[in-house]
Amino acid sequence: MPPSSAVAPSPLTMVMPIAVMFMIFYLLVFRPQSKTRKEHELMVKQLKKNDEVVTTGGLFGTVVNVKADAISLRIDENVRVDVEPSAIARLIKRKPGTGETVTMEKRSS
Repeated sequence: MPPSSAVAPSPLTMVMPIAVMFMIFYLLVFRPQSKTRKEHELMVKQLKKNDEVVTTGGLFGTVVNVKADAISLRIDENVRVDVEPSAIARLIKRKPGTGETVTMEKRSS
């Protein structure tokens, strides 16, 4: 019986499944996360005095002062706290004429 000659798979067929998995991972994880991060950075840059916000710790407050390294929030009469800009979870606005609140940024899951 003659020895059977085994054909080695080409390097392209070995790399293709890994490349496809990386593309799927990129589309499902990296791209949406990057988009959410950019939206959050833009929202924080556009904060101004009297904007109502919620922090990641759950504090509701009104922006009093915006600095490069901290944002001052009024959370009650004569109670002000400084938080890092990254601690602002979302922006809340009041609809004119009603007491309803409208969130301007989606919550992270």
